[in-house]
This record gives sequence, C-alpha cells and structure tokens, in this order.
Amino acid sequence: MAPPKALLATLLSASTAAAAASLSSCPGYKASNIHHATNGVTADLTLAGDACNAYGKDLQDLTLTVEYQTPDRLHVVIQDAEQQVYQIPESVLPRPPNKASSVDQSQLEFRYEENPFSFSIVRSSSGEVLFDSSAASLVFEDQYLRLRTSLPDSPSLYGLGEHTDPFMLNSTNYTRTIWNRDAYGTPPGTNLYGDHPVYFDHRNGDGTHGVFLMNSNGMDVRIDDSNGQYLEYNLLGGVLDFYFMAGPGPKEVAAQYADVVGHSAMFPYWGLGFHQCRYGMQDVYEVAGVVSNYSAANIPLETMWTDIDYMYLRRVFTLDPVRFPLHKVRELVDYLHQHQQHYIVMVDPAVAYVTEGYAPFTNGVEAGAFLRDGDGGIYKGVVWPGVTEFPDWFAPGTQDYWTSEFASFFDAETGVDIDALWIADMQPKCHAQVKFSVRAKTFEGENILVNGNTVTLGKNDIWNAPVLNADDYPVWTGTIDMPANKKVTYQYVRYEPDGSYIYEEDNRTLTTGGCGSSQSVKDKITTKSPPHGSSNDKRELSAPKSLPLQARQSSSSGDMSGLPGRDLINPPYTIQNEAGSISNKTIATDIMHSNGLVEYDTHNLYGAMMSEASRQAMVARRPTLRPLIITRSTFAGSGRQVGKWLGDNIADWDHYRFSIAGMMNFASLFQVSMVGSDVCGFGGITNAHLCARWATLGAFSPFYRNHQELGSPPHEFYRYPLVAEAARNAIAIRYKLLDYIYTAMYDQSTTGVPLVQPMFFHYPNDPKCNSLEYQYFWGPGLMVAPVTGDNSTHVSIYMPDDIFYDYYTHETIQGDGSSMMLRDVDYTTIPLYYKGGTIFPERASSANTTTELRKQNFNLVIAPGTDGCASGSLYLDDGVSIEQDGTSYIEFNYNQDGKLKITGTFGYEVDANIESIIVLGSGSKSNDAGTGDASMASTAAGNTMKWGLPLTKPVTVDVASFQ
Repeated sequence: MAPPKALLATLLSASTAAAAASLSSCPGYKASNIHHATNGVTADLTLAGDACNAYGKDLQDLTLTVEYQTPDRLHVVIQDAEQQVYQIPESVLPRPPNKASSVDQSQLEFRYEENPFSFSIVRSSSGEVLFDSSAASLVFEDQYLRLRTSLPDSPSLYGLGEHTDPFMLNSTNYTRTIWNRDAYGTPPGTNLYGDHPVYFDHRNGDGTHGVFLMNSNGMDVRIDDSNGQYLEYNLLGGVLDFYFMAGPGPKEVAAQYADVVGHSAMFPYWGLGFHQCRYGMQDVYEVAGVVSNYSAANIPLETMWTDIDYMYLRRVFTLDPVRFPLHKVRELVDYLHQHQQHYIVMVDPAVAYVTEGYAPFTNGVEAGAFLRDGDGGIYKGVVWPGVTEFPDWFAPGTQDYWTSEFASFFDAETGVDIDALWIADMQPKCHAQVKFSVRAKTFEGENILVNGNTVTLGKNDIWNAPVLNADDYPVWTGTIDMPANKKVTYQYVRYEPDGSYIYEEDNRTLTTGGCGSSQSVKDKITTKSPPHGSSNDKRELSAPKSLPLQARQSSSSGDMSGLPGRDLINPPYTIQNEAGSISNKTIATDIMHSNGLVEYDTHNLYGAMMSEASRQAMVARRPTLRPLIITRSTFAGSGRQVGKWLGDNIADWDHYRFSIAGMMNFASLFQVSMVGSDVCGFGGITNAHLCARWATLGAFSPFYRNHQELGSPPHEFYRYPLVAEAARNAIAIRYKLLDYIYTAMYDQSTTGVPLVQPMFFHYPNDPKCNSLEYQYFWGPGLMVAPVTGDNSTHVSIYMPDDIFYDYYTHETIQGDGSSMMLRDVDYTTIPLYYKGGTIFPERASSANTTTELRKQNFNLVIAPGTDGCASGSLYLDDGVSIEQDGTSYIEFNYNQDGKLKITGTFGYEVDANIESIIVLGSGSKSNDAGTGDASMASTAAGNTMKWGLPLTKPVTVDVASFQ
C-alpha cells in the first residue's frame, strides 16, 4: 500500500538544507550547435558536469531560442530538448506575434557565454547591461529551476505581484512568493490572489526596461544584496520563457507589456459609476432599502451588488425562496433598470454536490464538466455549501455547461437579469483551527496520522490523512484548519514502513469553535508499535529510498504536459506559500485535468480561466454588450478579460494606504485597468474619519465600490454624515471627469498606456519620484495626493519641477522638486492638481446616474504647461456596445499663441457640446468678449469663456482674443 500523500512533506523536509547547499555545486550548462540568424539565435545546452540534483533530477539536454520579435521586444526561451516540460497552453495565454525584427533594428542585444552558459541583455544604444544570468549557474531540474541576474546597487524595481508590500520593492533580503491563494486581510509579506511575474527596472536617466517570465508554476523571486545585488527566480517547474521589453521609458514598457499579454478590456461606461455591496444582507427587502437610502441621501448609486446571501444554502445558480424569492428579486432588478441603475451578483466556481433536485450539479455531471480524482470519480472539496465539486475549465464540455447555466439562471425574461458579474474564490473564509497533540512512542520509519470525517482530516480516507510531526517527540503534533462549529470524529493511525496501518479501535470526537477560533486537544494513543521495532527509538525524518512517487502526467514526447514521476503534493523545493503546502486550502495539486495537465502546473491559471469562461457566458446571453466582470484571482493577461478588486482587506489605515499601491500595480504594471479596493474596508469595523478619507480616495480609482463582510456594523456612505458629505463631493468630481478617465481607459485598451500612472512614469529622470507610492496620476494629467496619515488633516506632498494648478481654486503652483505641507485638509475633500500641459474635457455638471451624466455638456479646462501649450483628447461612443456604429476620438491642442485646434475623428453622433473653455493661469483683459459667439468671466486664476462649440467637426478657436 502506498504511503499517505501528506507523509511526503515530513519525510522530505529534512533534505531541504542539504539540497540548498548542493546548489553551489551545480555545474550549469554548456552551449553548442549555436546558430545565428538576423532575427535570433538557437543553441543546444548540455549539462556541463555531474548533476547536482539539488531538488530533483537535473535535465541533461536543453535548447535555447532567442527571437528579436520587435525593435523593442526580445524573447528568450530555455526549455527541455524533448519539450515534455509543462508550458502554459496557448488557449489560456496566447503568445504575441513574432514580427521577425533583426538585431540591427533592435533596442536590445542578446549576448552569451558558452561554458558555463550564461546570457545577458544589453541596451543597444548605451551598452548598459539590463539582465545578466552569470550571477549564478543555471539549474534546470524536473521540479526546480533557478536563474539569477545581477542588478545595479539599490535598484528601483516594481511589480512581481500580487502583494501589499511597498510599491517600490525592497532590495535586501526580500522574497516575493507567487502562488495564488485566498488571503483574508491581504497581509503584507505574503502571496495573495494573483500571479503576475513581471517587473519594471527603472534606472532614471538610463531608462526603464521590463522583464516578464511567462510561467504559471509556483515560485519564489528573491531580491538581495548579500553577494552583490541580484534578483533570483526559484521555480517549481515549467520553462524559462522570458520577454524583455526595452522601454526606454516606463510608459513605453507598460505598452510593450500589453503587447505581450494582451491589452486591457474596454468596459461599459456605467461600470465607472459608484457601486455598493455588503455581505450579510438579510433579504431582498434590505437590499432594496439600501438602494432607497442612497437616493434619500442624494448620493449617486450606479450599481447595487448582492453577495452570496441571495443563494439557497449557498448553492450557486439558486435563490433562497424565503429571503430572495424570484418574483421579488426580479421586482428589485426592474426597479433598478427603470431608474437607470444596474445589478450584480456573485458567482462561485464551486458547485454543491447535491445529486437530486439540483440541476447545476446533474447538468455538470452529464457534460463531464467537473474535475476528477485519481480514481475517476468527481473530485470533492468543501466550500460555502458544504461538499462541492469544481469545473474543469480544460474539459471540452465545460464552456457549454457554464454558458447554459448562465443563460438559464440569468435569463432576462424568467431569471435574475444581472448586468455584470462578480467572481469569488473557491475557499471558505470561515474556519476553526485545532492543534492535535498525541503521545506516541515509535520506531524508525513509523509515523502517526490523524484521520477523521472532515476533508482536512482525510474525509475518512487514509490516503489523504495528514501526518503529524515529531518535533516534540514523543508528543506528535499538528495544527489543522477545520470547518467551524462542527462535530468531528477522528482517530490516530500508525503508518508502518511496510505500508500497513494500525488503527485505534474507537473513534474520538470534538466540536470545533466558531470562525477564526483555535483550540487544542491532548491525547494518548491507544495502539502500540508492532514487536519488530524498538519503541524507544525516535523515528528518523529521512525518506525511504523505495518511497514511490506517483507518475500522473503523460510521458509522451513533445506534448508540454509535464514530466512524469514528479511529487505533485510536496515538491522537494518548498516555496514560501503563506498557506503552507501548495495544496493547502485549494484544489489538490495532483488533480489531473481532462487534457492531461495537472493542478501543480495550472493552479495559478484556474481563476483566470473561470474569468474567461464567465466572460464568454455573459457575452452569449447579451451578445452585443460589453461584459463587466470583477474578480480577484488573476494571472498575467487577465486584464484583457476582467477587472479586479483587491481582495478581502481590513478597515484600517494601513489597508487604506495599501489600496493605492495595489491600484498602481494592477492598472499601471499588470495591465488590469479596472481595479479598486473595498472602500472603507471589508473586514473589521470602520469609523467616520477612515471611511470619509477612503470614500474620497476610492473615487479616484478606476473601480469604485463600498463593500464589507458579514458581522461588522454596516458602513454604507449614508450612515455617517461626514462620510455622506465626502462621498457626494468626491462622486461629483469623479462624474464630471468620467469622460476624461473613460478616454484614458480606451487609450489603455488600444495602446497599453495606463490610465493610472505612478509619479515616476511622468518624471522618469527625477529619482525623488521613484519611491512615491501615495501620489499618482489619474488619467494623463490629474495628480492625486491623498492625506494618508492616521486620523490626520495634514499631508506632505512632493511637487516635481513642473507647473500645476489646484483643482479647486485653479491657483498656479510652480513645483521645484521639493515637498510642501498641506494643512487642515478637510475629511470631505482630497487634494487634486491639474498638471500643466494637459487639456481636460469635463462634464459641466454631475448627475445621479451615468445615463443622465452623458446628457450633460462639456467644459474644456486648459492647463498650459511651462511652454504655454497643452493637449488632451476625448473618446466618445455609446458606452456599452462591443461593436460600435460610430465613435469619435477628438484631439485638443492649445498653443502659446492662444489658439485651440479641435481635430480628430467624429463618427459618434453626440448632442452635447463644449459649453465653456477655462484657461488656467491666465490674467483677464476684459469682461466683454466682444463677439456674439462667446462671453467671458475671469479671475486671477484664469478665464472662463462661454461657448457652444460642437463635438461633431474640426474647429479652430482663437482663445487669446477673448482673454
């Protein structure tokens, strides 16, 4: 009988230190059969000495492929010669086209050393080394890869998400683990929900470049200066598939990365409105009450959301017949639609295992849509509804099944007519911890397991029973997550070296505590070791050499499905997954998909694949409309399908601050344009000062939603007078600027230039901007500088050497590369600054819904730069359609002579016009415009000229003649 899977972690852990030490003896590889072409290099790589087998088996033969794909992108792939090692399927993340550039045209140059093989990437214009793998020998094993690059001292690095660490990454003793997990509280220093293995290396005047590793396996990325400054990849598998992006500036790197992973989706205009959600709504009447209360408080509410409260027994694609009866939910949705508002619900991937009377389960079984275990049965887990199964997004019948369930449950005529979708995780947020301690003397090779009736205790299946550890021998211990408030039966089991088991005669019982509780049980085992061992000898942690490892992958050559013979549960190299083993609190990593791929390799893709399947399902039910899907489990390229909320944060000042860097990471670096946090905090108890600040800050993130968890006092904006005022103020500004940011979203979807930009994106030659993580640009020219101190009304902000204009007063501010202190910043406002050189098309008035907002005329705010010039743009379409009948992209250019030129394309029929032109920083000449075409009012901060300029044709205006 094979040993329990959980036993492998204990048996192999003792070899970790020895394996790490053996890395120093790894020989690397030797390059041969090298071929150069105008557009790249190929070579064979052969192990250059005796295998070190540090964390597995060294692969003898590799290949190198170098492609100059575009003048600013270089592709380098190191893979196994047989192409058996797993690689991300093209169906999940399509590869960018190779446009076959040449080395002579490229901004980057590939250089190499033959023996031991290493390579470097050099900026062609300056000869500066951007990436240099000679910092350590290349290691390429069946379950471990290492590649290290040297870096300049004190580098300015960004990316490698998802995390809540500082926006500019620490460069000393820092490890960023990438392995998607449910991360309540989004704690810093840990892996979170997303997998984005890309980093930007910003070197001020020497330029910025980007490095993307296309690999979905678990990894630790280490950045340290202990032996020279370096960045090191430590991977659990896959291949080394690098894309190097030349820049030379950060905006260019962002655009080049978008070309690699896909440009951000274009979302509906109304999606930029304000959203409200709360977990713990008692019934549909409470949901309706929240909608009504926002209206009574005169706070615009665009979209109402419902968490899993609406489901019957937490089962997906159901309604609770008592609390959320269908006719009442449809009545709510009809009301929202009649009032130009929208409705969104959550959908989980986990489908309840209910064999009778539950169509989503039986339909999925018939479609072959669910993951299967090693015996061919449906793989089961435990989530909100209890025992569940999970769709296999690789299975051929899953998309049709998923689309059908959406079409039925969300039918506009008979079901819940949602306008968009919210995707959550697979794991329950509520669990209890139990520490087991049992006194048991054992002999060498004998182990103690605990087996019981919960999933984490093996579900009475000895193969899945966890092994306890002997660190405090003869007491064996283990702390295990279990369902809250549950009666559990369990027993201790001796596992013998010959594969047999010795069970206790009687079961034990315990009752777990509530959510987040912890408890301990201390027992004495009732069985004895068999007579052939010495009960006084402590067992050893070394693994028996005959210990079999399952070969679950295909062994055929060239299918890139994964090498056979790997330990898919407890690999020899242990990444620093905050949840522990890579299978903890997720689908077991030895589960095989229908196409032969295993979760060990594809775990980080699961959420992204659900997003794609759900997007297709939403398009199928509304074929002409852009889908809006918000999720939190993302992978590189997810932005081309979905938006992102930053997970289950906490209602405290730290998470208020974390939300800024999180937004910049996703919108600016990872190409997920629609991103935002749970405003006022999901977990814990907020307060009026924090919530007011967050209400104003959230208004300047692309995705703007108030949300919270079950059990804490409700914190909808209208519940605090201070917060209500802050929200009204912030939403009014946001809505006036909505077309400005909608244009920036369109630009990101087409060019890759982000709609949210860190300060160093605008001032790449100013090193003082590198570490700024609380100031940023919303769109191309509005600088946001929120108050970030706890319960503070003061903030020090940095003003680069440039001209700015206060958003509220229009006062001119000449920055000189130093900080200035803002005092007495009211909790109902947020500091905002127009950047000189930008033109802002703003709606003349706000509105209660985005439908009414689109009927308002525009004001054109001109913020001249130091040269007296300014430019801007405005994108117009119908706001919702996938295919547009006509669009306009209007460009505004203002020169130092005071002439404004309006050019571009004018395909969208719009009734609104330019109602006024406001030139900031200009002195007044006259209160009489002297023409029937315009009138003017002036202040020391600038002139406002009344016009009636159409947005349907080119126009040139001599603004100076009216100043």
